[in-house]
Amino acid sequence: MPNKSKSKSKPPKKIEARLSSIHGNGVFATGAFAKGERIIRYKGFLRTHDDVDEEYGDVDEDGHTFLFTLNDEYVIDANVKANVARWINHSCEPNCEAVVEEDAKGRRDRDKVFIEAIRDIAPGEELTYNYGITLAERHTPKLKKLWGCRCGSKTCTGTMLQPKK
Repeated sequence: MPNKSKSKSKPPKKIEARLSSIHGNGVFATGAFAKGERIIRYKGFLRTHDDVDEEYGDVDEDGHTFLFTLNDEYVIDANVKANVARWINHSCEPNCEAVVEEDAKGRRDRDKVFIEAIRDIAPGEELTYNYGITLAERHTPKLKKLWGCRCGSKTCTGTMLQPKK
């Protein structure tokens, strides 16, 4: 007898969160991804930069963040309303990249961030992208250590901070 269910089945998830050798939790491929394939949307609560400063301004930096700068006006706060994408770790030699998809009508609060493969990814590989952390202040040894990188790649810079231009 045919299944008369009208519900559409979701495709199987090709990622899962688990402990990482890089740092804490990580996200791993459970299926293969092709170069250019969109893996997941980075989700969280949308806040203005001022709201983020008010909420977290007095919290001491610890080199760990779930805040993703979306554009000049907004930040995605993955401390709230997040998905598994918040566990994707930084690497100096990443296999993914974060891509901002701007709203077609120019509504900055409707921009989105997607994590996409920049090379083929095999099942079992940890997903990583370069966080691209930029700070206005001078990159002191203390700040570089605070934002230290643990990716372990041959090209590791030792910090998640991006070089000053």
